[in-house]
Amino acid sequence: MNLFQLRAFDAVAREGSFTRAAARLFISQPAVTGHIKALEEHYQLTLLQRTARRVELTEQGIRLAAITRAMFGLAEEAQAMLEANRQLLIGRLEVAADSPHQVMPMLARLRERHPGVTVNLRLGNAQETLAALLSEHADVALLTEVEPRTGLHLQSLGPSRICALLPAGHPWASERDTLPLADLDQQIMVLREPGSITRRTFDQACRQAQVQPRVLLELDSREAVTEAVAAQLGMGIVSSVEISHDPRVVARPISGAGLVNQHMLGCLQRRRELRLIQAFLNLAGE
Repeated sequence: MNLFQLRAFDAVAREGSFTRAAARLFISQPAVTGHIKALEEHYQLTLLQRTARRVELTEQGIRLAAITRAMFGLAEEAQAMLEANRQLLIGRLEVAADSPHQVMPMLARLRERHPGVTVNLRLGNAQETLAALLSEHADVALLTEVEPRTGLHLQSLGPSRICALLPAGHPWASERDTLPLADLDQQIMVLREPGSITRRTFDQACRQAQVQPRVLLELDSREAVTEAVAAQLGMGIVSSVEISHDPRVVARPISGAGLVNQHMLGCLQRRRELRLIQAFLNLAGE
């Protein structure tokens, strides 16, 4: 059994890309391709299927990936233990987040404190971020409204509040510090897709308060919502930790029940003491 071939396969399985796997292993893409081709030919099986957009695992590939992820995960833990007494913290940290606004200041502090650490950041929605953490595609993850579960360590980052996003020239943009939820009844709104945590929290609060906004446009990104609001297509909503400094729009906190979200930093409990993960948790606590 060739460990170089297994390491190459594990990297592609984790990254879903030969290019990113090569960057992860600090080798060339042809070298990664060669290792996996040799592995498949030696054992006479197909582990990966190449599609136009990404690399997908076959059924046998999924079974092997579960083994290699555990195997090389233990190797990484052993390396972290052996390096625990080194004065300079070096290594690679995989971070997943459902919002760039909260994670970027943390990464800046990490870079300032430990310039030898390389960070790979994955951005996605709340479900994708949690899945990346649980499948060990991420070492740590910034999560919103996640339920506690066995084997998951969660560290509170504090709450955020749902805010209305208004065009800068809107009458409510300058007249009010807070906006009562009831005032949004029958107002034209442009919102994120229903899978968004911010949208889900807003919808639940509206149902409880019997408020019915007129949602005429659903968009798949915060940036698209901002552009739609700036174009005066309707009001939007945004979390208070995600407010951008765009002079075309104004954010106003919405007053009412059920409009607060809790944000957490999470890692797998059994990996909490790894030095890189611990360093990131400590920085977030500051």
